[in-house]
Amino acid sequence: MQTHGINVGLTRLNKSYFLNMQIIGKLTHDDYQETMPLIESFIKDISDTKVNVFVDITQLEGWELQAAWDDLKFGLKHSRDFGKIAVLGRTNMQAWMTKIGNWFTFAKIEYFEDKEEALRWLELK
Repeated sequence: MQTHGINVGLTRLNKSYFLNMQIIGKLTHDDYQETMPLIESFIKDISDTKVNVFVDITQLEGWELQAAWDDLKFGLKHSRDFGKIAVLGRTNMQAWMTKIGNWFTFAKIEYFEDKEEALRWLELK
């Protein structure tokens, strides 16, 4: 059995909020069903600022079709809730996917292959 899923961490730094995510393996519809309510609960409780996000997709192997649809719906629903999204990846395809993601959100999304650089951009370092 292969490991897959979405690991989520939530951090508050002064008056800023950060969502840390690590995506592992091939995502399924069940991964989204289990994780997205947690993220939505966190977002709902923050009304005075936008949430910045660090997403590590270096271990992402893809999505089931339904999971890709879940990801798109979540992004569209919460397109105004996020400020900056730093995506840490390792392939040209991941960089390309990040650029496409910019079309579906008001957040500023940047792709990185260096974790320290991504965290500096988010102002976490």
